[in-house]
Amino acid sequence: MIDPELKYCPQCRDEYRPDISQCGVCGTTLLTGGQFMALHENKSEKRAQRKGDLTAADELVNIQGGPLTDMRHLEELLKAERIGTMLVGDERNCGKGCCPSNFFLQVRREDAADAFAVIQAEHQRMTALADHGADLVDGVFNADAGQATCPACGFSFQTSTNTCPDCGLCFG
Repeated sequence: MIDPELKYCPQCRDEYRPDISQCGVCGTTLLTGGQFMALHENKSEKRAQRKGDLTAADELVNIQGGPLTDMRHLEELLKAERIGTMLVGDERNCGKGCCPSNFFLQVRREDAADAFAVIQAEHQRMTALADHGADLVDGVFNADAGQATCPACGFSFQTSTNTCPDCGLCFG
């Protein structure tokens, strides 16, 4: 139940007092209860307008490729959003189930942007990338510098070792 007097995080869905303006978990600007309800009504309307199951006349595009188990997981997420999907084996698939193969997840061209957004949100959720800054991603390990900052965890350490003592990332 959404209380119009309270505030809500559109990312975490956490509930806050009216005087709070930012989510304590992810830092996102909070929405009022009314704004939060309108956001979810919008998403529900958009979901209801989607065509759902694919037809032979639909123009399909590949949006993701990978092992069957990964693609099945993404397929279920998209089906929950009423985005029609199809899994297609690559040309290396012998059809007997014995050949290692990648599969491609296909959706209607008009659903591709929404499908990609769902997959991207799932990727961020599974990897916790939304919780980490990317400001150190371009860092380079220089053994002659004496001091280094790990681009994975941000820990500062002496370059006498080529492994981050905090997270174990090896620079060797």
